[in-house]
Amino acid sequence: MTKFRTLDDLGDVTGKVALVRVDLNLPMQDGAVTDDTRVRAAAPTILELAEKGAKVLLLAHFGRPKGERVSTQSLSMVIDAVQDVLGKEVMFVPEIAGPVVEQTIGILRAGDIAILENTRFWKGEEKNDPELAKAIAANADIYVNDAFSAAHRAHATTEGLAHVLPAYAGRSMEAELKALEKALGQPDRPVAAVVGGAKVSSKLDVLTHLVTQVDHLIIGGGMANTFLAARGVNVGKSLCEHDLAATAEKILEAADQSGCTVHLPYDVVVAKEFAANPASLRTCNVHEVAADEMILDVGPQAVEALADVLKTCRTLVWNGPLGAFETQPFDAATVALARSAAALSKEGALVSVAGGGDTVAALNHAGVADDFTYISTAGGAFLEWMEGKELPGVKALEQA
Repeated sequence: MTKFRTLDDLGDVTGKVALVRVDLNLPMQDGAVTDDTRVRAAAPTILELAEKGAKVLLLAHFGRPKGERVSTQSLSMVIDAVQDVLGKEVMFVPEIAGPVVEQTIGILRAGDIAILENTRFWKGEEKNDPELAKAIAANADIYVNDAFSAAHRAHATTEGLAHVLPAYAGRSMEAELKALEKALGQPDRPVAAVVGGAKVSSKLDVLTHLVTQVDHLIIGGGMANTFLAARGVNVGKSLCEHDLAATAEKILEAADQSGCTVHLPYDVVVAKEFAANPASLRTCNVHEVAADEMILDVGPQAVEALADVLKTCRTLVWNGPLGAFETQPFDAATVALARSAAALSKEGALVSVAGGGDTVAALNHAGVADDFTYISTAGGAFLEWMEGKELPGVKALEQA
């Protein structure tokens, strides 16, 4: 395990100022937060630091204001949601550095919490300007990064601060990094990966990297059609990137060379139109798809075989649904396989790590999110980790 400092390594922080980078990029509707998952993920770190007597200053971005002050993207918009989750009063500070922040720190008592303004209102944030990092750090004693979801960005508050202040991983970041290490760093073998979603083009790097890392690669969603077509299967009017046939072939060849077994569906659920419970719905062998039909889910026989594959594995990484899961009955394969994985995880037979927006929604829909070993709420950072890329925010913590 790569060494980085956690909150366990903190000395006495009473009265000290802790800058905590969190993810408060929350979905909003009509001026109210619609989902506080990210606040709940950061709460243990924030509350632990407050209980230890630190003055906690939260740093976060919100939307894409591109270095301008945009009133609708001020972090003052999310303060109610943060206070509700923390059960504590939170002060709002309209700056991230300079005398206003300094004065605020003078007013705060040990254990108090404040949110600084949207870091992306400053042009230097996304440029990772070392001068901005120094200016922010000037008012603080320690830096804690608890925003894995922003760790793939080298910004002043996600990467730069780790070079100018003693840097620590927050509880959420620590849990994430430990889970990822278990999943692809030094996993128990055999390892299976489920990769679904609409397009191969969006996950080319993921697939290319995974075939060298895992023992079983299960491909579902629209991207499976591209692989089937590359293998000479007529996929009718299914979503398919025919121009990527050669790329799909290359990935399959690389898998052969690495000893990775690729699982493509052999029975599929098809329909002539994409709608809930269509009249033309049927299940057939992949070689029997008619020219006017589209593949919308993996069939029940293939799902049963995949569940058997998972029984032979010790580790599972999951990203993306197997079918068009938002519309019934094309959620059946995703739900069935997710339940198999959850049952194995619950028994302790499988370490299961899942991530990516659609994935979390699909696992919640299947009612099994709580039974997976770990669910990452990160989107882009989780995908880049699956691509085998180095995440700047993580690397900076390791060096710190």
